[in-house]
Amino acid sequence: MVSEPYPRPRFAEFFCGGGLVRAALQAHWDCVFANDIDPMKAAVYTQNWGEAALRVGDIADLQIGAIPPHVDLYWASSPCQDFSLAGKGRGLSGARSGVFREWVRLLAAAAEQGTAPRIIAFENVTGLLTRNEGRDGRAVFNALTNLGYRVGALEVDAAAFVPQSRPRMFLVGVAEDVLIAPLKAAGPQGPFHSAKVLRFHESLPRNLARHWIWWAHHAPRVEVPSLADILDPQPDTPWLAHADVARLLSLMSAPSQNRVAAARQLGAPVVGMLYKRGRPDASGQNRQRAEVRFDGLAGCLRTPAGGSSRQTVLIVEGKRTRARLLSSLEAARLMGLPDSYQMPTSYNQAYKVAGDGVAVPVVRYLDQALFQPLLRADRQRAVA
Repeated sequence: MVSEPYPRPRFAEFFCGGGLVRAALQAHWDCVFANDIDPMKAAVYTQNWGEAALRVGDIADLQIGAIPPHVDLYWASSPCQDFSLAGKGRGLSGARSGVFREWVRLLAAAAEQGTAPRIIAFENVTGLLTRNEGRDGRAVFNALTNLGYRVGALEVDAAAFVPQSRPRMFLVGVAEDVLIAPLKAAGPQGPFHSAKVLRFHESLPRNLARHWIWWAHHAPRVEVPSLADILDPQPDTPWLAHADVARLLSLMSAPSQNRVAAARQLGAPVVGMLYKRGRPDASGQNRQRAEVRFDGLAGCLRTPAGGSSRQTVLIVEGKRTRARLLSSLEAARLMGLPDSYQMPTSYNQAYKVAGDGVAVPVVRYLDQALFQPLLRADRQRAVA
């Protein structure tokens, strides 16, 4: 029997931010390498996880020798702005999302020296598969399969785990010689083979489609907390004055005003989430509008630039209405982080760490549903 060189699987995380992937995998994995270019995020990472594995700097400057060998998983959550619906659609040609190619360069270098990971995972916004009529998604898929991986995609909304609407695309690949029979479905099944995933698969040319995997997966078995559950009893954001609340209400569209009126009829406290954004009026001029939702979900957390990224907690109780910005702790909780996680003291920095991160329970789910079974399958291959 082949002995394992390390008692626990090892992973490397690229574009690691504040280490939310590490927060998810820490219980069963050892992080041996982490990289991010942002000094602020690197400081948060160090505060929570130490600096032993962290390499701060541009991924374009990294060489494969900096990454330890015998790594089981490479995880990458590269910048999403050029794939995002909120961006300008530059895709892989954009300066930010295009750094994916640097990750591929490192994977190729690892393959050349015989240290390529058995599992890879790439996370990004769902526009990854749809921008530029799917060409960027096919280029990403082609780059990964050219390295010798079979790849499948899952579209997972963090709302299945936390009260935040945050759909993201996860491409999971595995080396060609790993035994994956129990994890390979005959076709699309499970909750995360979405319409976008199906359309993308249908768009693949035959030479690429033969490397596709329909990952067998199950619905999450978790109890999703409510917005009321994540409220901060001592928020670092002040409650707005009555006049400011009144102004927020005056900015609401008719549908949002109707939602507030319906919430008032209930009498009991109702927690909603509000954000402001520009909308053209009848004359074509852009006017600020406030939109509120009482469906039990926060909108997708983003980086703090721009008004629509800043979400406001709105609590309606009969005729009384209170409002304040989402607190740093609430942002962390919406990402599934424990209260022990140390966020930056700066509100904008805390919001950036959360908005640029990966929802912790989603990564934990992927570990349970795919990564751990794949590790067991690879060990079976090694001793066969």
